[in-house]
Amino acid sequence: MTAAKPLRVFGLAGWSGSGKTTLLARLLPELIARGLAVSTVKHAHHSFDIDQPGKDSWRHREAGASEVMIASARRWALIHEHRDAAEPALDALIRRMAPVDLLLVEGFKRDAHDKLEVHRPALGKPLLCREDPHIVAVASDAPLAGLAVPLLPLDDAAAIARFIVAHCRLGAA
Repeated sequence: MTAAKPLRVFGLAGWSGSGKTTLLARLLPELIARGLAVSTVKHAHHSFDIDQPGKDSWRHREAGASEVMIASARRWALIHEHRDAAEPALDALIRRMAPVDLLLVEGFKRDAHDKLEVHRPALGKPLLCREDPHIVAVASDAPLAGLAVPLLPLDDAAAIARFIVAHCRLGAA
């Protein structure tokens, strides 16, 4: 029996409004076109709900269910309530994911996984790469001087996808 391939995890980090979600949505088709199975994990700094008040699954949660699974012929979703427990760590969330070639992580900018910083100088925020040794490249919409990591054009999803494939040694470039 062969061991399962290790899950490759690569993140997109940056300040709010930098374009992480837009870039991720452009990267997915680029990576999938290279034959990769890709999943995502997104961190939210605010409360969110994928359920709707009044629906049966919402009523299950409101009545106290720890987990509620909603399933149909097209998809399923598992909602886990952690009520007053601490927010789960990224590695605990990753363990719940099905195996894929690449797991893209949006947010979790303080976690210790390799990541690409999405940076827009117009936001007036400092570069994260100056303090985070896990940032292996920066994608920006403007030239940046004095970087210790590669600078990639933010509007070139194909080039960024090539970088991620090479960095993660996915061999599907």
